[in-house]
Amino acid sequence: MAAIGRVLRPMRADPARSPLVGQGFTAPQTITVSSPEFADGAPMPLACAGPGVGHNRSPELQWAGVPAESRQLVLVLDDVDVPLPTPLIHSIAVLEPNVSGLAAGAFTADQVRVIPTVLSKTGYSGPRPIPGHGPHRYRFHLLALDCPLPADINSAKHLIAAAAHHVLARGILTGSYER
Repeated sequence: MAAIGRVLRPMRADPARSPLVGQGFTAPQTITVSSPEFADGAPMPLACAGPGVGHNRSPELQWAGVPAESRQLVLVLDDVDVPLPTPLIHSIAVLEPNVSGLAAGAFTADQVRVIPTVLSKTGYSGPRPIPGHGPHRYRFHLLALDCPLPADINSAKHLIAAAAHHVLARGILTGSYER
C-alpha cells in the first residue's frame, strides 16, 4: 500500500476547489478554533486517526468569537491533501450557536446533529491517509450562520448550498496526519 501512496504523492486536492471557498463563504468576522490535543498545523494524536489506524475519537475542540446574532454553527472536517481534484469532506456536524466547543469523542450522532458524508453517516471520521502519500492536512472549519438550517438537510451538498451566503463568521483549525 505504501508503494501506491508514493506513486500518488504528487497528486493533491486543490484547496481553491473546496466547496467552502468563494463568495458564498467569505465572512466579515473570525472565530478562533483550537484544541488542547494539537496546535494549529501540528500532527493530530493517534487516538484521533480513523478506523483501522487509530481509535477514531474526535479531538476536543474549543472556539471563541461566535457572533451573538448567530443562529446555527456548522463544523466541517475535510482532507485538503487527498489525491482527488477537490478536498474530501470527512464529517459534518450542525450545532446550536451557544455551543463553545465539543468534548473529546463528542462528534457522534447521539451527541450532535450529523449530516451524512461519503465517509460517515454517524459522525466523526478521522484521518486515514494512504500509507506513503505523505502528510495530509485535516481542516476543522467552523461556520457561524445567520439562519438556522432546515431539519430536512441530509447531505453535504444540500448543507453547503443552504449555508452559502449566510456565513457571519468562520474559523479553521488544521491538524496533520501521516502514515
